[in-house]
Amino acid sequence: MPIPGSQEIESINLAYFLHSNQWIFRFAFGLMILLGIKSTWKRFWWLVLLSFALLAVVIYMTNFKMVADHMFYQPKHLVLLPESENEVDIEKLIIGVAHNGVAKAYPIQFLGFHHQVRDSIGGKPIMVTYCTVCRTGRVFEPVVNGKTESFRLVGMDHYNAMFEDETTGSWWRQETGEAVAGNLAGQSLKEVPSTQASLENWLSLYPHSLIMQPDTNFQEEYDSLANYEGGRRTGRLTRRDTVAWEDKSWIAGIVIGSVSKAYDWDSLLNERIIYDVLDHQSFVIFVAGDNKSLFAYKIPSPENGYSIRNDTLTIGPNQYNLLGYSFGDAATKLEPVQIYQEYWHSWKTFHPNTLR
Repeated sequence: MPIPGSQEIESINLAYFLHSNQWIFRFAFGLMILLGIKSTWKRFWWLVLLSFALLAVVIYMTNFKMVADHMFYQPKHLVLLPESENEVDIEKLIIGVAHNGVAKAYPIQFLGFHHQVRDSIGGKPIMVTYCTVCRTGRVFEPVVNGKTESFRLVGMDHYNAMFEDETTGSWWRQETGEAVAGNLAGQSLKEVPSTQASLENWLSLYPHSLIMQPDTNFQEEYDSLANYEGGRRTGRLTRRDTVAWEDKSWIAGIVIGSVSKAYDWDSLLNERIIYDVLDHQSFVIFVAGDNKSLFAYKIPSPENGYSIRNDTLTIGPNQYNLLGYSFGDAATKLEPVQIYQEYWHSWKTFHPNTLR
């Protein structure tokens, strides 16, 4: 858990060592306590009792109240409903997933509290994750060595959520899906393509999408995040810097081949669409008219220009909808590129060689 200073240093190996050997340390310190009692009980019995009371409080707080997965629970009742029964405001920001003819939307306001939501889509198990301190939404297949795995939230490292698998106790980073400590260190979960969009825009693209509904057991926690997605929080960890390239500035991040790049969010909103080339690949990134929905597509070199207007993408003489389908030829589709909205401090930490 984020004790002061722990998030700015390379502490993951020390943390995992202490975690893995906690019972050895508990036994050693417990033995020291028992030896100390023998020489102090007669004269300072009241101090011994007071110390044990304090110890009991510490044990309770650190093993029950302050444990990450006891602070941020997964939904007790996961309910997804079609638009006709939906109770979620359509202006809300969501992480959308479409696979095998099925589409689902997960509001960031709910994901931000739960950190992970386990579900399946089109016959595939998925783990929909979100870290509010990094502003990172990621979707993974929770499959490790051919087996569907269970994960629990154990804390954070460099301000990014950390999950522990049930089978080996290895620790997995939410930003990348990579195991960074334990027996499985170096392995990675397969990422599932996802889209950050407003619910309204998502439903215009996938009108038959199912939408995650609030679990009434956590309504108070959801309400506390009502102002998060719009960048109106003031706390140190989840505020928004309005000046570009500050730690809490918003960026759009993309990785193509071996190259990563970040784009200032406000500049992107101003330009609406940006053409670029990374690792010899041409592409465009753009924001829809709602100023929330983010897309990126590989394109041929646009000798005849490019633009986005009324949520229609124009590349040379051809026009495409937000899903990349050509209006002139329904069989023609642009190849999507995974793109994320994120805090700058998070992107530069986990992409240290990023361009900007």
